[in-house]
Amino acid sequence: MSKIISVANQKGGVGKTTSAINLSAALAKEGKRVLLIDADPQANASSGLGVDIHNAGTTLYECLINGAEAEQAIRETAVKGLDIIPSHIDLVGAEIEMLGLDDRENILKHLLSPIRAKYDYIIIDCSPSLGLITVNALTASDSVIIPVQAEFFALEGIAKLLNTIKIIKSQLNPNLQIEGFLVTMYDNRLRLSAQVYEEVKKHFGKLVFSTVITRNVRLSEAPSHGLSVIDYDKSSKGAQNYIALARELIKR
Repeated sequence: MSKIISVANQKGGVGKTTSAINLSAALAKEGKRVLLIDADPQANASSGLGVDIHNAGTTLYECLINGAEAEQAIRETAVKGLDIIPSHIDLVGAEIEMLGLDDRENILKHLLSPIRAKYDYIIIDCSPSLGLITVNALTASDSVIIPVQAEFFALEGIAKLLNTIKIIKSQLNPNLQIEGFLVTMYDNRLRLSAQVYEEVKKHFGKLVFSTVITRNVRLSEAPSHGLSVIDYDKSSKGAQNYIALARELIKR
């Protein structure tokens, strides 16, 4: 049975999609069977793994709204062992369409139930909002990874996300855990990065991953080629960071 992990933070620009793509690829490189679900209408995780988002066929939207089965939406990627359920811009309107549906917070959970046994990990890239699709993702998940940018306002907005997680735990998914806080965009040259990391550690202790994701130009370049950073430049610092993160996650 797979472990389902959401990658979530309603604050944009924290490396959420980058982490979802590259952690998924790194887990696959470690021999795990992985499914990445792009639950963000911007569809950056889909295009970042080479999916033509304008001709993606069945996407997460059709699954959530039209009752398509998850199996119909799964696409293989160029990474052996890594599949994806792509997103589509139509997902923007899905939250309004879902309002009238029965058991609307559990649609994604029911969707994933038939395919869980096929994978070791299912990673969900959430949108930078705390809307109904993110609620669905957290309700379907065993745990959540929270990327935190190593910059001045790092902890801004996290209280709101933690409160959402608390509500979901109490009302929809009592088993939901915080997998860990992942410090991203870390710059070894800046004292501020080290201070932010220490601040996050002070607040969240052992929940903070030992692995940090350092600023790396290869991480920025890889999505434009439709590749994970590991396939784009395995020797890069970014690739090494995500391989280390995958190993830390597996060890946990």
